[in-house]
Amino acid sequence: MALLEVTAATGLSVAAGTAVTALLCVGPRQVSRAVTDVDDRLREVAPYLGAALALLAAKQITQGYRLRLSRALDWNITDELYALEGGFVASLQRLTPDAALELFTVSYMVGFAFLLVAAPVTYSLSAGHGQRYLKELLVAYMLNYAVGTLCYTLFISYGPRNYLESVSGLMYQIYPQTQDLTAAVASNTNVFPSLHTSLSVAVLAVAWRSRRTHPRWTPAAAAVAAAVVFSTMYLGIHWLTDVAVGVVLGVGSVYAATRIVDRVESRPGAPRTGGERGGPTGRPGDD
Repeated sequence: MALLEVTAATGLSVAAGTAVTALLCVGPRQVSRAVTDVDDRLREVAPYLGAALALLAAKQITQGYRLRLSRALDWNITDELYALEGGFVASLQRLTPDAALELFTVSYMVGFAFLLVAAPVTYSLSAGHGQRYLKELLVAYMLNYAVGTLCYTLFISYGPRNYLESVSGLMYQIYPQTQDLTAAVASNTNVFPSLHTSLSVAVLAVAWRSRRTHPRWTPAAAAVAAAVVFSTMYLGIHWLTDVAVGVVLGVGSVYAATRIVDRVESRPGAPRTGGERGGPTGRPGDD
């Protein structure tokens, strides 16, 4: 029952936040136009969306097998992570006011999901180069999950809350029901790198590329992404090393995604992203 309640609350919060973001960052007129063009927009991004959904489905289906393989390999790198940074996370928890716990719990649980949903919805509803940014984002998502899944299979690593007595699992202690949802989608050894960080940074990187066409979305994405990244350490879930590697993965995935989409879109017969329907084409974000 707790899992259902947490999932429902998170889903409703994300849906409400996404709707408000779409109205503020895209505008009622473009949203209305997107509704009338929904078939064309879906057809253009269908290969990317289909590939992303297939990858997520494969990841979920193979989760048990990958966990068994990881345990068989038994490459535990937790000691090495601690050797790199020592008690950084413990110090971070001591220096952060207790009053911030609720903010960063919401950031970790809701803010992260909001970024993953609101970003593609915003671009899918946008005119101009919105479809191009949506394609880049979907490819970046796939690259993050592919690299993250590989690392989680190869390496066993426990977060600071499970390794150091000086670090508290704050969110799970105060809001134990949240653990039902996180346990349903990931193992407690899925630490290196932080996908919360890498995916949030990927969203921010695409938001930065789209800052001229989506000026309101960029600062919103930056604020939420920063809160998510900080929350992963403050809540004792990830090491600083996990976050640092996650930042590199997030930025690198967007860099690679722009090149991949360039190559796919340049093939003969590939749909091209323009301004208004039938308008000129172009390559966004090269500024």
